[in-house]
Amino acid sequence: MKKLNCLQPCLVFLVSAAILSVIQPPVGWACLAWVALVPFILACSPKTRPKSLALAAYAVSLAYWLVNLYWILPITIAGWVALCIYTALLWPILALGLRYCRTKGMPLFLAAAVLVVGTESLQGVFLGGFFWRFLGHSQYQNTTLIQIADIFGASGVSFLIAMVNGLIAELIIAAREKKILTVAKLVKTGLVCTAVVAAVVYGRWRIGQEDEFVEAGPLVASLQSNVPQSIKRSFKASNELFDDLLISSKASVQAGAELIVWPETMVQGFLDSDVWPFLKSPEKSEAYDKALREHAEQTAYVLVGAYGARIRQDGDYMSLDSYNSAFFYRPDGLRDLKRYDKIHLVLFGEYLPFRKSMPWLYDLLMKFTPYDTDYSLEPGRDYAVFEITDPVTDSKEDDSTAGDENETRRVFRFGTIICYEDTIPTIARKFALDEQGRKRIDWLVNISNDGWFVTFKDEPGRVVPSAELAQHAAICAFRAVENRLAIVRSVNTGVSCLIDSLGRIHDGYIAASRDFPAPAMKRQGMAGWFVDRMPIDRRVTFFSKCGQWLDFCCTAFTILLIIGPFAARFFGAKKCTTH
Repeated sequence: MKKLNCLQPCLVFLVSAAILSVIQPPVGWACLAWVALVPFILACSPKTRPKSLALAAYAVSLAYWLVNLYWILPITIAGWVALCIYTALLWPILALGLRYCRTKGMPLFLAAAVLVVGTESLQGVFLGGFFWRFLGHSQYQNTTLIQIADIFGASGVSFLIAMVNGLIAELIIAAREKKILTVAKLVKTGLVCTAVVAAVVYGRWRIGQEDEFVEAGPLVASLQSNVPQSIKRSFKASNELFDDLLISSKASVQAGAELIVWPETMVQGFLDSDVWPFLKSPEKSEAYDKALREHAEQTAYVLVGAYGARIRQDGDYMSLDSYNSAFFYRPDGLRDLKRYDKIHLVLFGEYLPFRKSMPWLYDLLMKFTPYDTDYSLEPGRDYAVFEITDPVTDSKEDDSTAGDENETRRVFRFGTIICYEDTIPTIARKFALDEQGRKRIDWLVNISNDGWFVTFKDEPGRVVPSAELAQHAAICAFRAVENRLAIVRSVNTGVSCLIDSLGRIHDGYIAASRDFPAPAMKRQGMAGWFVDRMPIDRRVTFFSKCGQWLDFCCTAFTILLIIGPFAARFFGAKKCTTH
């Protein structure tokens, strides 16, 4: 009987796990998201013992994450296992929370929505934050629905979908008990339907504002390399890699690009001239810097991903702190004094924990990393904003304005987010507004290296992309909607694309390299470039001002729901003992 009690919910949880697996890209059966959690909710019956329910939820959850995060395995076994073990803990929390709410007769449409968003938010608490495979992310192509993200964030979409799942489960339970035709059920159905309709109406309204608030900006080029991480990591092809990108960059200039974006760390050198005296062989770094200056001069602005460094003086001891950085070259032939250093580093990929607090554990973890030496980077602190002056207006000057450059040239501002920073709502939001709550940038640039997550076969040019590439691009679309900021992505191995402020991933372009696919999601495992015009949205969003308020509220409720029953049981037992 004990095994049966555990096996039954386990089988039902497997149904939800299977559906949740196929709603995300690249499969993308997004319509199933609206029923994906129904089996899960039905399995959380008050008749099932809590321990059996929690065990079944954890077992299925662990399998779900191990399978769906398979693309981390080739990089770090320790990281893959640790991340899956942690994220798997969230399903038992969700299951026990739903069981408790069903026991207390709480409305399931509301309980499911709050608990789903609460547990999704808890993914970002441990291991540096992991905001991946949210229920709402499956709807990235549903342009109308995702517009509510500018109020609630991506979690608002998850909340709405979970509401529908909760309502369907509640109606199924009521039908079993022959209590479906009641006033309470009609009211709940009406509330959920109203919420869905309101989201659609709001989405159509926001989309309809496009002509009023969105204007055309400069021509932006995105370069995409196709370099195996093993080759990049060996540093044996640094010059070839640089030369190939430079050729693409020059081609994009001929297509009219005013800003050219290179992928993350594809320039394998230190571009800070003040650290060259401290390098054993600075010649390569100096050559890259010189080539980039000459390329940018009198042609275009160029943003490149490279290694940043700072000299740190500790008494008589000097050390070199390394960063994952973005450098900016201007048409005057100079490198901008500002650079952006990546703020949110990826655990195991860019740093290892416990180096000082637990050296023995640090040494153990080193055995499971993709590098032989300590590769830990330092996190950045400044949200650097770069500026470009629109050179197109030079050709439009007439006699009445030729003497006043300020009237004919517009200054654009943009921020840079590196790699997985585009999955973290806080990073993009902090770029969006200044201290007075005004929009301080016109768009965002995302440079990334997803070469970790493809498999290069022996056959020339054959590359097998993992699910990570498409999912990464889909998540990035929500950052655009949340802050009404278009995003241009430049990604090694793909997906490089332009995402407008409505979250639409643009297919097509103004110009591109030969054979570079027009459908954005097909730009995987290949090299190329494209040029497109950057849309600029003047709207300031509620989310940009207030942040993840929905996440915090749902997380707080989830935590209280975990603590509450245990506290009541503990204090109740203590009271009985006292009496």
